[in-house]
Amino acid sequence: MSTEKSSLHTRNLHRNPYDFDLLISCVPELKHYVFVNVHGTRTINFSIPEAVKLLNKALLLHFYNIKDWDIPDTNLCPPIPGRADYVHYIADLLAEQKDKIPTGTSVKGLDVGVGANLVYPLIAHKSYGWKMLGSDINEDSLKNAQHILDQNPDLSSVIELKHQPDSNYIFRNIIGSEDRLTFSMCNPPFHDSKESMIKGNLRKTKSLNKGKGSKTLLNFGGQQSELWCEGGELTFITNMINESVQYSSQVLWFTCLVSKKDNLYKLTTLLKKVKAVEVKIIDMAQGQKISRILAWTFIPQGKRREWLG
Repeated sequence: MSTEKSSLHTRNLHRNPYDFDLLISCVPELKHYVFVNVHGTRTINFSIPEAVKLLNKALLLHFYNIKDWDIPDTNLCPPIPGRADYVHYIADLLAEQKDKIPTGTSVKGLDVGVGANLVYPLIAHKSYGWKMLGSDINEDSLKNAQHILDQNPDLSSVIELKHQPDSNYIFRNIIGSEDRLTFSMCNPPFHDSKESMIKGNLRKTKSLNKGKGSKTLLNFGGQQSELWCEGGELTFITNMINESVQYSSQVLWFTCLVSKKDNLYKLTTLLKKVKAVEVKIIDMAQGQKISRILAWTFIPQGKRREWLG
């Protein structure tokens, strides 16, 4: 049992199986969705958004002391363990410059597309004390993220939100001329159209339900900006790389999740073209899903340590 999630990062607080008694004590409504599966294991049906949302609420309260976390039904409900993994791998990346993980508010990160859930900034600050900036093009998502901050006033000085008014840009309008960021992170829109998003959701729901039943429900919420954009992941990250050149002296490490392995060749080729001085591909394995972080910097090795104080 204890090795169930051993593919997660060694510092991930969610490596062990869920203690549902403990989590239900945090969020009593969760008990209505917990059942024993054919393997004799207590679990929830991850294709039911309300169940996942209540699980997230309990995890964030118990492990990170985040009170009253909630998102609208129309927004993407992220898996907390996988989100935490990304944060921990960024910590490892930063530790390479200093031989230890840098903590505290001298480290400032940007979450591109923070969404309504605010999960990356919450975990980043609670795990390492980092200061975080979250950007999004969707004002309703930012309003919900702000509501989460309002319920947790101790975070108001360490997590900031900014609206991106122009969908053609990623860093412009967000990174000011005087800003100096330790890293950026992003979970980009995966699909290239609404149609491919629906097909992907159908496959995912069928997989979670193991093909049972003739009716498949689309239970994965998410705004358009969270799930798809023209050209999909490849176009989005290509635009991010091209724009990162303009902020090459203001950000120590740019990072982005890449779901499709086939996209890596084109992206790393582009990074050579724009003269990134170092590029890293960091594999993340979460159960059966394999994802990776693409990280790049324009800052020479000898100058990186001073960024971390």
